[in-house]
Amino acid sequence: MTADSNILFADSFVRQWAEVILPLAIPKVYTYEVPEALINTCVPGTRVEVIFGKAKKYSGIVSALITQKPAYPTKPILSVLDQEPVIYEAQLKFWKWISEYYMCSEGEVMAVALPAHLKLNSETILIYNEDHQIDLSILNDEEYLVAEALSVRQQLNAGEIQLILGNRNVYPVVQKLLMNQICLVWEKLNEKYKPKTENQIALHPEFNSEEKLSALFDSWKGAPKQMQLLLAFLHLQKTEGIVAQAALLKKSGNSQAQLDALCEKKILVKSRARVDRIKLMPNKIFIDFVLSHLQEQSLQEIQQQFIDKQVCLLHGVTGSGKTLLYIKLIEAKILAGKQSLYLLPEIALTSQIIRRLEKHFGGHVAIYHSKFNDQERIELWNKVRTRQISVVLGARSALFLPFQDLGLIIVDEEHDASYKQQDPAPRYHARDAAIYYASIFGSKVLLGSGTPSLESYHNALHGKYGLVELHERFGGMGLPQIELINTNQMMQKGKVMISPQLHQAIEATVEAKRQVILFQNRRGYHPYLLCSSCGHIPQCHHCDVSLTLHKYSNKLHCHYCGSVYPKLITCPACGNTGWTEKNFGTQKIEEQLETDFPNHQVARMDVDAVKGKHSHDALIKLFEQHRIDILVGTQMVVKGLDFEKVSLVGILDADGLLSFSDFRANERAFQLMEQVSGRAGRKEAGGKVLIQTSNVSHPVLQMVAAHDFKKFYHAEIQLRKDFFYPPYCRLIRLQMKHKDQGLLMDASQLLAVSLRQDFGDAVIGPAEPVIARLRNQYVMEIMIKLKKEMGMKHKKVIRHHINLLLSEKKYHSVQVVADVDPV
Repeated sequence: MTADSNILFADSFVRQWAEVILPLAIPKVYTYEVPEALINTCVPGTRVEVIFGKAKKYSGIVSALITQKPAYPTKPILSVLDQEPVIYEAQLKFWKWISEYYMCSEGEVMAVALPAHLKLNSETILIYNEDHQIDLSILNDEEYLVAEALSVRQQLNAGEIQLILGNRNVYPVVQKLLMNQICLVWEKLNEKYKPKTENQIALHPEFNSEEKLSALFDSWKGAPKQMQLLLAFLHLQKTEGIVAQAALLKKSGNSQAQLDALCEKKILVKSRARVDRIKLMPNKIFIDFVLSHLQEQSLQEIQQQFIDKQVCLLHGVTGSGKTLLYIKLIEAKILAGKQSLYLLPEIALTSQIIRRLEKHFGGHVAIYHSKFNDQERIELWNKVRTRQISVVLGARSALFLPFQDLGLIIVDEEHDASYKQQDPAPRYHARDAAIYYASIFGSKVLLGSGTPSLESYHNALHGKYGLVELHERFGGMGLPQIELINTNQMMQKGKVMISPQLHQAIEATVEAKRQVILFQNRRGYHPYLLCSSCGHIPQCHHCDVSLTLHKYSNKLHCHYCGSVYPKLITCPACGNTGWTEKNFGTQKIEEQLETDFPNHQVARMDVDAVKGKHSHDALIKLFEQHRIDILVGTQMVVKGLDFEKVSLVGILDADGLLSFSDFRANERAFQLMEQVSGRAGRKEAGGKVLIQTSNVSHPVLQMVAAHDFKKFYHAEIQLRKDFFYPPYCRLIRLQMKHKDQGLLMDASQLLAVSLRQDFGDAVIGPAEPVIARLRNQYVMEIMIKLKKEMGMKHKKVIRHHINLLLSEKKYHSVQVVADVDPV
């Protein structure tokens, strides 16, 4: 190359800058210069190593490249961490929309969206300084020990130094070594993900032919255990293909010594191989059912609606076979080469559905949720990114997977409040976010529910969504009969837990070899204790909530901050030793049932009973196999579960469901009771539901008893319209927190006054919420009711008012959290 051509090449280089999203709650993306050497590898969606602040290193995501030089000095990108993007344009667009709509930063979206192993951390490394000589005699024993280790190893991280010092405090020692320049500090980004490997066994190439293998057996003498191991290997090779060392030793019952002996004889060969943590079945499509006439008609209606509408609501009564329609729609997408996402509100529901999907689609389908460890999540992430998986079943976090060709999103039980993320940010609603995400791909969204949310049903009736309704249960089964049990007389006599009518129904059901589900929306043993003398109720020291007594720990628990206290013997207010146990939780019910039905198996499903990764699935399988007769639980037993032998459902405290001070209280109560009722009589006629209440004439209970969703909708939507609540407005709740109650009151009043300058009477509050103190912080709330046409610009105005408040030194430490479309 000539000198002139070198000059020409240098002149043709176009400088570039990259906008980089960092996994931090910072208000904007930062711009970094792309060095010439990284121009070809630094593309949107790749991770890059950058310095933020003085010396802290982070891995960020390149969101865009620009050629216009920023007006401020920029730092260079240090390195590009990926050979190809880990996310694509669709995900970057999705992140940006979530950050704008839900009033958070793109960094907060990134922190939730990416698996932990794609977010590298900056770790302090100490490097031995060979250029500086010092008299080591000035060091104490601990300092000398670390200095000596550094001279041998050349570099150590903080964790290794802690091990050397026996878990003692390392920082004074490190500081002394740095001051004396015995070592230097280097910030290094660590890639946490490590592929899983295992020892695999293969037949030596010498014996790959049938003739030579037969000759080996013919000439075999002695060593019966080695022969046993070799035969076990050949069987596994034929059935499994790849033979893992651990599986071989387990199947043969032999030790490592026999295996090593066969390897030394060059009959078997051992190698180390990378394996997947997530085992997928072979790909297949196997549909072994036939839709009923009504289901076939509904499927055709859905497909017809999808011609003109992006979103369709399937309102199918509980037990109508909505899942079969989902499977047919997914089958069509797989055959068309498209990916599908099947969302469920709770991890507890995935175990039943995944077995059904794997039966029909094999390795085309995989499951994704927060119970997976980080290694498993990143492997599934990459399988979705490379389109090795066609169908993903998951909870709301599955929305952030890097789909490339998404054709369908199914949001099952779309009404469920669990689709709304609460903490941390982004506080997104998975149903609404799914609709936007699908629009990026031009794909379709099917919302399914037996009790649709008022917002979705309103949108369907007014033409924004398509609407398909399925009013009959699959197989001609009728909806269960619902009976209201008046508990007023029992309340006058004392505790109300299981009424005589319900007790009798349970007894008849289990004697008939059928199963029972009992629903109580409170976990624990007794929800709270009451001093029988002065009425004092033990409360959490950190939150304004009463403590719940748990039987197995025999302690008082706070269900908000997790604090645990010993059970009180004497009342701190009056010194009395008499306590009254008020109401009852799932633990207390379980104990009572075990006493009343000693010959039958009783189990409990709530967050205290099912904590492990596979606990939900194990309990559900036991119930499916009829090894449990009576299952008592919280909302976990309500949603989407399908059991053949459940004939009776009992709702123990309907009053508790209707007593919340929230405009959605009636809607949630109707949905919960109708959903849990739907668990009864799904495969055989004669399902029955008993609801215990002190107010049998309550209009919501009457509509539940009649299974009349439409009547409920029309009554409730009129109230929403009269009082200007969703779907007629958009809500934004500003929650403010501070440990100083007086300062918080002043700040909330100031913010409300400021907001009224732009929004007038749309600003409601500030006011204390039901729980006015959480984790030692006081809480105030401001609610803003916006007209539906008010969009992103109004959220920027709200953010401006918040920033004005926080810019004042006095209120700088006040925490303000915006919750868009709260539930």
